[in-house]
Amino acid sequence: MELFAFLLFVFVSILGLISLVFGLPGTFVILCAAILYGWYQGFSEVTPKVLVVLGLLAVFGEVLEFIMSVVGAKRQKSSKSAVLGSIVGGIAGAVFGAPFLFGIGSVIGAFLGAFVGAFLVELLKQKTVEQALRSGWGAFCGRLFGAFAKGVIGIIMITVVVLSVRH
Repeated sequence: MELFAFLLFVFVSILGLISLVFGLPGTFVILCAAILYGWYQGFSEVTPKVLVVLGLLAVFGEVLEFIMSVVGAKRQKSSKSAVLGSIVGGIAGAVFGAPFLFGIGSVIGAFLGAFVGAFLVELLKQKTVEQALRSGWGAFCGRLFGAFAKGVIGIIMITVVVLSVRH
């Protein structure tokens, strides 16, 4: 039964990693899986200390993803409203893209939505097409790097749990 519980933790954690691609808070899915696994085995291996570390990593991953998205747009001299447009566009793109390509459209939609959101806001603010394109590109790159960083943090979280389990 212990092996089944551990494999269930690994399976749910992998689902959490996959959900990161869709812009979802998969690090918190991994944290919840670790809490449940720790509870199942009496917190003898996945201790409260390990869970606190995982919680801090989950929060750090979310904050880092957001900051990288903003920094990506700001590096291209995007306005504050364009940064907001990239966030709204990313969410809208993920939602509207979800039905396509068996859910992969959500990923593509999130990145393209960030680009389009920043681009359109800059155009509406009377910036040149070139400035708007640069703003959109910055938002796209920031979102991409933020998602990658959060994925790395998710892998670190899973590794922390696996290493804390003495099999």
